[in-house]
Amino acid sequence: MDIRKEAFGDLNGQQVDSYTLKNDHGMEVSFITYGGAVTKILAPDRNGRLENVVLGFDTLDDYIGHTHYFGAIAGRVAGRIGNAQYSLNGETIDLTENEGRNHLHGGNEGFNCVNWHEEEVNIASDSVSVKLSYHSRDGEEGYPGNVKVYAAYTLTNEGGFLIEYSAVPDRDTPINLTSHSYFNLSGDASSPILDHTLQIEGDAYLPLNGENLPAGEIRPVEGTPFDFRQPRTILDGMGDSKETKEGYDHPFTLKKDGKIVLSHERSGRMMTIETDQPSVVLYTGNFLTGERLSGGNTAGRHKGLCLETQGYPDAVNHPHFPSVMVKAGEEYRASTSYIFSVDK
Repeated sequence: MDIRKEAFGDLNGQQVDSYTLKNDHGMEVSFITYGGAVTKILAPDRNGRLENVVLGFDTLDDYIGHTHYFGAIAGRVAGRIGNAQYSLNGETIDLTENEGRNHLHGGNEGFNCVNWHEEEVNIASDSVSVKLSYHSRDGEEGYPGNVKVYAAYTLTNEGGFLIEYSAVPDRDTPINLTSHSYFNLSGDASSPILDHTLQIEGDAYLPLNGENLPAGEIRPVEGTPFDFRQPRTILDGMGDSKETKEGYDHPFTLKKDGKIVLSHERSGRMMTIETDQPSVVLYTGNFLTGERLSGGNTAGRHKGLCLETQGYPDAVNHPHFPSVMVKAGEEYRASTSYIFSVDK
């Protein structure tokens, strides 16, 4: 087990660092302090060949300039908030409008755009980990309260990659964090993800309105293109439905302890996601537009997919959704593990 730390670039006079966690079987996970972005995951295929299974960039300038949240932490609240506002204790809280009239992934300077700081580094016999922190100040992007946020990244010798978040605000505020990695288990970023097989252990999804916001309904997946209770390919799921013909960008509810399994038949790679969050947003890279990636590849439509475990999007405006509000002095916690294996 090993951890390698290197300088990755400079952000307004602050050094941005890159960390690479490595286990005894050659698997590696790399991330940077800018946005806490996961930049690389080297995972073996059925022949033992290690390839990168997430989309990423080679330079800090690329991460600063991109608009698709590659590998980053989305927050203070992930997803969209309608009309960039919500009500709290009779007061209307106005947030930054950064997608039309709505608020997306924490605003113009969300957690994806800041330089996180090293808190702890641990090397054990069966795991390695790094904990990062960020101080989100009162009024940042419109959110009330100061919040000290922590993100811990752990790689195990058994092929598990764990991300754990925690935070304590000094005022009531919504907190809903997720990792926005784009996965492509083929190991070839030039190959679309439409042949990936997906299973989601959940019985419902959230239909969207014309602005990609939850319409408020929680609808059963049975008989719809959103039924991934049994494994099916992304392409098969899309079918001819008007809702999904361009791809997915939809929240799914998860059963308690429900798993998500993504697999790629040709390479044999499998990724099992376990989380304590109540939903996952499946986004199939519908708006990727040709960004130059690490390894010389070029991103494009459907070249990667996101599985964003989180609380329900726009929950602040839907009282019947599970709340993402965190009271002053209370602790927010969220945990998601990505377990990589091979189907031989």
